[in-house]
Amino acid sequence: MIGPEGENLGVVATRKAMQIAQDAELDLVEVAPNAEPPVCRVMDYGKFLYERTKKEREARKSQTQIEIKEIRLRPKTNEHHRGFKTKDARGWLEDGKKVRVTIRFRGREVHYPEIALEDLREIAEELSDISKIEQAPQMEGRNMSMMLVPQKQGK
Repeated sequence: MIGPEGENLGVVATRKAMQIAQDAELDLVEVAPNAEPPVCRVMDYGKFLYERTKKEREARKSQTQIEIKEIRLRPKTNEHHRGFKTKDARGWLEDGKKVRVTIRFRGREVHYPEIALEDLREIAEELSDISKIEQAPQMEGRNMSMMLVPQKQGK
């Protein structure tokens, strides 16, 4: 048993342990039930739960969440419109976000994946100064996509 001040009280009978906790106006909490003999501690259980949730909240707050943005194109998208999309992607990459570039095929366009592959290569080349390819171009049903990640962390 561990006392209210954190001192080791040794092996104590259950009734005596409950009496010690009651005298200290604290709770008797079983810390290690699988140990032989089980380890108990005299503490304020409500305060313990509050501090634990506070630590978990702080840990979640300090985690960085990476957002994935997406630009969608078609094989027939002309260079001018593709320029607008790559400009948006450049801004997101500079902010430290990942960018998925997806080309969606319609009808018979799916029989010519080399057109989309060439578009994806050109986009990757345009953004190569601030990004690198995390996932190479690959077909997923009627879509071909690749993932770009910033080379260094953004703002």
